[in-house]
Amino acid sequence: MLCANSPASAGENVQPSSASKGSLRGLDWLNFFLADVQSGVGPFLAIYLAGSGWNEQTIGIALTGGGIAGIIAQTPAGALADRVHSKRAMIAGGVIALAIGALMIALYPTFWAVMSAQTLIGVSSSVFGPTVVAISLGLVGRELFDRRQGRNQTFNSAGNVVAAVSMGLIGYFLSNRGIFFFVIAFTIPTLWALARVKAKEIDYAVARGSNDGGQSTGSSSIAHLLKDRQLVIFLICAVLFHFANAAMLPLLGEMLSKGHGRSSMMFMSACVVTTQIVVTLLASWSGIKARQWGRKPLLLIAFGVLPIRGVLYTMANAAPSLVAIQVLDGIAAAIFGVVSVLVIADLTKGTGRFNLTLGAVTTAVGIGAALSQSIAGGIVHRFGYHAGFLFLAAVAAGAFILLWTAMPETRDIKQDRRSAAGPES
Repeated sequence: MLCANSPASAGENVQPSSASKGSLRGLDWLNFFLADVQSGVGPFLAIYLAGSGWNEQTIGIALTGGGIAGIIAQTPAGALADRVHSKRAMIAGGVIALAIGALMIALYPTFWAVMSAQTLIGVSSSVFGPTVVAISLGLVGRELFDRRQGRNQTFNSAGNVVAAVSMGLIGYFLSNRGIFFFVIAFTIPTLWALARVKAKEIDYAVARGSNDGGQSTGSSSIAHLLKDRQLVIFLICAVLFHFANAAMLPLLGEMLSKGHGRSSMMFMSACVVTTQIVVTLLASWSGIKARQWGRKPLLLIAFGVLPIRGVLYTMANAAPSLVAIQVLDGIAAAIFGVVSVLVIADLTKGTGRFNLTLGAVTTAVGIGAALSQSIAGGIVHRFGYHAGFLFLAAVAAGAFILLWTAMPETRDIKQDRRSAAGPES
């Protein structure tokens, strides 16, 4: 079995998980189909609204509405994932609510209907991240968690590829509205995959980051989280990363939609597919290398490509070149999606507040992402797309410098630092 505080060689044997193959396969397909369900309310929404006559600033406000709803719900969702045994029921409820929101957008693309739907989608989607991660940790345990997280990201990205291709074809040959009916249809296989994960095989104590036997060593309050200097530094880095990243793809979609008519949906599909193919190829590798190399070297790669991507958008004019730049988005997304969760697991091991912390970090990240959509949309509306992309690139450069100079390596962090605060309250 791998030691939790030491790197593993590429050929090292790892003790298999005690979870059944059925549950693990169900978790694979859950990640795959959740991507299909969520993709339709991401970058494709910006194109759909632009095609319905919305301007850049109004689109940014609508996207921000869903982001704010998600922000409000993320931390409670993480705390709930720590406390509730019925994690599958949380996901099922979120999937059904998301489908209702997609139906509202498809049938009523007016401002208040879309804002209401975005609020519903933001709240329902907030449960997916911490709950899927909690189920994964509870099924495979800490020793296999880095590899499991890489596998989760691989299947999620593969689902994004299928969703992007399908939605691009639907938008081109049928209508942009058809994308949201695609989302609704895929709630059925998502719920099927969820049912395959056996609840009795999820270790409740391990799923919330407690020590063996369910013992917890840290406070579960938000105030305690903010006393952890390393966690606060990582939180700031993550917020800046997502502030710089969140608006880039929607802005690119809006830019591609100018003068391209129906083909803009195909261009956006190509962008998403390019990104997700790269993520699919790199996610499992990122989980393995995070154990071998440590977390920080990989994070520096992810943070380093983001400002380069923002600058390149201002230098490319042809759609194929803009699509090719999405390779950098895939590199950043693959690494951050896997390694950020591992960093949080490192910092909260033995405390019993893993999902609460994950939810709190996701809340902060959501603030950055929501502000990014609104602020960048306003900049583009007044000064043009190049100004918007350069602004986001500058924020990304600042995030890279902060990570490089202030964030320590967390792979070999000692339990003494995490448990120093005393018993859980």
